[in-house]
Amino acid sequence: MLQSPSPMTRSPLPPHVLLFPLPLQGPVNSMLKLAELLCLADLHITFVVTDYINSRLQRHSNFQSRFDHYPNFQIKTVSDGLPEDHPRGDRFIELFDSLRRKTKPLFKEMLSSGCLESDSRRRVSCIVADGILGFTCDVGNELGIPVFYVRTISACCLWVFFCLPKLIEAGEIPFNGDDMDELIKSVPGMERFLRRRDLPSFCRSGNIADQNILLYRTECDEIPRAYGLILNTFEELEGPILSEIRSLCPNIYTIGPLHAHLKAKLAARGSSQPTFSNSLWEEDQTCMAWLDAQPSKSVIYVSFGSLVNITSEQYMEFWHGLVNSGQRFLWVIRPDSILNKDSGSRIPDEVSEGTKERGYIVDWAPQEEVLAHPSVGGFLTHSGWNSTLESVFEGLPMICWPYFLDQQVNSRFVGNVWNLGLDMKDTSDRNLVEKMVRDLMEVRKEEFLQRADQMAKSAKRCLVEGGSSYNSFERLVKDIESMDAPVS
Repeated sequence: MLQSPSPMTRSPLPPHVLLFPLPLQGPVNSMLKLAELLCLADLHITFVVTDYINSRLQRHSNFQSRFDHYPNFQIKTVSDGLPEDHPRGDRFIELFDSLRRKTKPLFKEMLSSGCLESDSRRRVSCIVADGILGFTCDVGNELGIPVFYVRTISACCLWVFFCLPKLIEAGEIPFNGDDMDELIKSVPGMERFLRRRDLPSFCRSGNIADQNILLYRTECDEIPRAYGLILNTFEELEGPILSEIRSLCPNIYTIGPLHAHLKAKLAARGSSQPTFSNSLWEEDQTCMAWLDAQPSKSVIYVSFGSLVNITSEQYMEFWHGLVNSGQRFLWVIRPDSILNKDSGSRIPDEVSEGTKERGYIVDWAPQEEVLAHPSVGGFLTHSGWNSTLESVFEGLPMICWPYFLDQQVNSRFVGNVWNLGLDMKDTSDRNLVEKMVRDLMEVRKEEFLQRADQMAKSAKRCLVEGGSSYNSFERLVKDIESMDAPVS
């Protein structure tokens, strides 16, 4: 890991931290929360986003007006090198490649040109970047600026990434045979429960030269290059896996759940900050009034996140299953999320009527507000890490229908390690959807709510003074302050 500099003379100005998130909805959302936490710690912050992400934030969120409250915050934009109409989320390997080739020199120029500093803002003290953006560490090394990596995925999935070389060496990927329930033996700490089907989706490609495997198999070498690793998790949730990761990265800061950590810090200051959104999509607030009219813990919230696409057949199976379960539901269906929507996706009259009686559908929802609403009793989710942590914090059991990347690993932990819900991966049959919704919301409701409530209490305890995430964040701030570079 990089060593922090030992300054001879300290600047009278606060340390200046540059944050660079992976330019996708989930990572940007998490890093904006981290940026605000660091603002509250009285550090100077430069938040670097791509032009594309900035335009969506300006259009759909209130983040700019929110950060106007922080004179120590500034946002800077850089090109990702892709045309405006490029489907970045759907073809993110092309995004990574463009960032490495085209954004890296622009990023270096931004840091070395002096454009980020002023009479009231000193030169950048350290970089806090998404760990998948390895070029940020290259630039930091060249310019003598310490780098912290952030990973906005779960620790359990990050550990699987670290173990990809072992999986390949042991011949566990690519798979031999078609038994997807065969246990995986080359991921320490997960030998008893991790199956082939629980590995990240790209492990099913059958090709170790798959671009995703080539990208993520380097994590075990890339992440330890940084001075430290910041994770959006908490010790009480992922402690055993964090112990494994510390064998390679001793300096870890577990500061999650980030969304709740920020709210706790604001509450401690008596802040009257308005409800905020970092969404790249326009939120439909009308669903909150609908939730107000529903009984306590009676609604299952259904959302597959910002990147998931489903077929029209899957869409119909979920619709039938939800209506046939007899439960109330709030369903987020992005306009662009259904493939071949006009092909065989007519809603039968009885299903349409059942939706009117018990369901409410929106293009996008204010998810944190929804999950905190007293009428919501469960979450049918794609198992993205932000969504999983938000559900954990609110004490909501989950039905997991993972789509890609870390979500397969997360769903296995939710269903079989943390016992916070049900894992429904690899199927969308209407009868199984109906059964699992009934199990979560009715048959096993008290069992799941009790377990979820226990974990929620742990999540809340870690954020109070003396708690694991509280202490970890305080240590992070002190370490950043110790990197206060000498006055030029």
